[in-house]
Amino acid sequence: MVQITIQDNSDSIEMTLLGHVSIPWVAELSRTWAEMAPRLGKKMLRITIHEDDESIGMTLEGRVAGPWVDELSRAWEETAKRLGKKTLSLDLRNVTFSDAGGKQALREIYAETNAELITGTLWAQYLAEEIMKRSADQDEENGHEFDA
Repeated sequence: MVQITIQDNSDSIEMTLLGHVSIPWVAELSRTWAEMAPRLGKKMLRITIHEDDESIGMTLEGRVAGPWVDELSRAWEETAKRLGKKTLSLDLRNVTFSDAGGKQALREIYAETNAELITGTLWAQYLAEEIMKRSADQDEENGHEFDA
């Protein structure tokens, strides 16, 4: 049996699964998530990972802030193990907010991988520039320079 607990805090929603997740429970989880999604609004971070032989793409949707920064870090830690010589892209088109911790986590990923940052909104473009600017500043401080 699987127990799904959903806790709606002021700035986040946490979903906890207890037990072994089998195929029938994946459908139940999807159904529960679909019911919750409209209420979540912009309180959550959705991370989708697409992988093929040559690249890995991480699509981020929602807020890269608060407890979701830790979730991004966990997802990156698992993904980094499989990166090898593959290229990484970070799709920021649907990111709605990032706090200082979120920007720092994204900077660290970018600094490690020189990931392609995909943007489609002014906010996402600003976020990408902040990530790249800080990484370039840090590289210059460490004696590393990059030409655009």
